[in-house]
Amino acid sequence: MTSQPSRRGAPVPPDPLPIPVVDNHTHLDISREGDAVTVDDLGPVLAAAAAVGVDRVVQVGCDLPGARFAVDAADRYPGVVAGVALHPNEVPGLAASGELDAAYAQIERLAALSRVRVVGETGLDYYRTGPEGRPVQQESFRWHIDLAKRLDRTLQIHDRDSHDDVLAVLAEEGAPSRTVMHCFSGGPEMARECVDRGYHLSFSGTVTFKSSNALRDALAGTPLELLLVETDAPYLTPHPWRGATNTPALVPLTVRAMASVLGVAVPTLCQALSENAERLYGPW
Repeated sequence: MTSQPSRRGAPVPPDPLPIPVVDNHTHLDISREGDAVTVDDLGPVLAAAAAVGVDRVVQVGCDLPGARFAVDAADRYPGVVAGVALHPNEVPGLAASGELDAAYAQIERLAALSRVRVVGETGLDYYRTGPEGRPVQQESFRWHIDLAKRLDRTLQIHDRDSHDDVLAVLAEEGAPSRTVMHCFSGGPEMARECVDRGYHLSFSGTVTFKSSNALRDALAGTPLELLLVETDAPYLTPHPWRGATNTPALVPLTVRAMASVLGVAVPTLCQALSENAERLYGPW
């Protein structure tokens, strides 16, 4: 049975996946409606995801409150591991206020905790930050790369309108042995470059969008052993629910779309996605 939109527009749970997979990148602390979210609120969200075959998630914090939330969630729920970093859009403001070094110190302390498996999301964002903020973003990206290598954590990268500079910084600094391009947004040429370097590519609900032909071409050229799937919830909800609040329970829609593009059976892709995540982050 295939899920169809309801008249009210509320997402209907998709058919369960045959083999459980990992939501590689989610922000369960963020509400699109602006409501406060607590760690206690995550139980039903995680249970709904597990019911359709998404039994593990990487909860990512983008600022200090988000990083602490991610750590608390990972401590509370066995199906959650944490990622912590200062998002590139956070960095210019912290630098301007003189708070950046203190924020780095807190991120480094949190990143050393056992339930934190990811340094990220870090990287570059030239969409919201203008040219004046780019030097400090690049400095921060380099700091996070070094942190991931020192602590032996997987690096998750945010890249928006900054493909060339992201790849250049990684080449200059030397990427960690486990590097993930979160919510991959490049075309096939960039995907080939990332694959040649051994980076993992994580695809979100954007791969289901009608206009995303170049992204699907990028996916088609990525080997199974370098693939991941994510929500980036509460955003980037896959078709047919685009515009609604995204949750890990909608990952099966993206997985099935990916399998169609790749021309592989859904169980084959699910097995690869699960094994890749466990290889990157260890057992949950």
